[in-house]
Amino acid sequence: MSNRLGKVIVVKLGGATLGSHDMAIEDMVELQHQGKSLVVVHGGAKVVTECLSKQGISSRFVRGQRVTDEATLEVVTSVLAGSVNKEIVARINDLGGGAVGISGVDGGLIQGKIKDRELGYIGTVVKVNLAPLEAILHSGYIPVVAPVSLHSFDKPDGAPPMLNINADAVAGEIAAAIGAESLIFLTDVAGICDQSGGLLPQLSPGEAEALMVSGVISGGMIPKVEACLRALSTTSITSIIDGRQPHALLREIAGQGVGTTIKGD
Repeated sequence: MSNRLGKVIVVKLGGATLGSHDMAIEDMVELQHQGKSLVVVHGGAKVVTECLSKQGISSRFVRGQRVTDEATLEVVTSVLAGSVNKEIVARINDLGGGAVGISGVDGGLIQGKIKDRELGYIGTVVKVNLAPLEAILHSGYIPVVAPVSLHSFDKPDGAPPMLNINADAVAGEIAAAIGAESLIFLTDVAGICDQSGGLLPQLSPGEAEALMVSGVISGGMIPKVEACLRALSTTSITSIIDGRQPHALLREIAGQGVGTTIKGD
C-alpha cells in the first residue's frame, strides 16, 4: 500500500487532544495542505465513562482495560464511532481540511477476536483490511478511525458482531500494515520517563521492553509502547509526545519534537 500511496503518517489522538484548546487539528490540516498523507486513530475513554455513568452503568477495569458487556459495548460504539469520531471529522473539515470518519467495522477495516473472556467483548486485532483506508487516502481525505471493530474470528454463538479494541493497539496495527513513515502518539504526558521522573528522549526496542518488564513503563503507557514495537516491524520511527504543547505534531514532523522516540535497530 505504501508504494502506491507514498509515505503515510499514522497519528493516535489521546484524550488530551480531544479538548477545545489544543492545536492538533490545526496541525493535521496544515500537514494535509503540505501534501502529507495522514491516518488518524482516536480513542475517547473519558467520554465513554461519562456516558456510561449517565445511564447508570458502572465502569470496571481489569489490568487497565474496560470490562465490556453488551450494554457497555452499545455505549462504546455510539460514543466512539458516533459523537467523538464526528466531532474530530467536523473540526478538521471546519478548519479547511478534508476528513472522512470511519470505524474498524466499516469495510472490515479492523477484524478481531475476543482477547480474554474475563474482559467481555474486548478484542485483539487479527487482520487489517487496508482497502477502505486506501480508497479514502487516494481520494485526498484523512481517514479518522474509531477503534470499534468487527468480531470476525472465533465468535461464540449469540455474540455481538462488534468488539471494543484498544485504540493504541489499532494504531500500531494500522501503522504496521501500511508500512507507515512514522507512528505518533499525542498524549497528556511528556513522554516515557525513567524511575526518577526524567524524560527519556530516545529508546531502542530492547530498552523499551526492559522498562516494561521492570515496571518503569506501566499503566496506560504499556499499550502505547507495545503498539510502537508492533509498528516497528515495518515502520522506522515511532514517537510518544505531549499533545498539550503548542503545535506538537508539526514540531515532531519537523524533527523538533520533545517526547520519546523509539526507533528500530
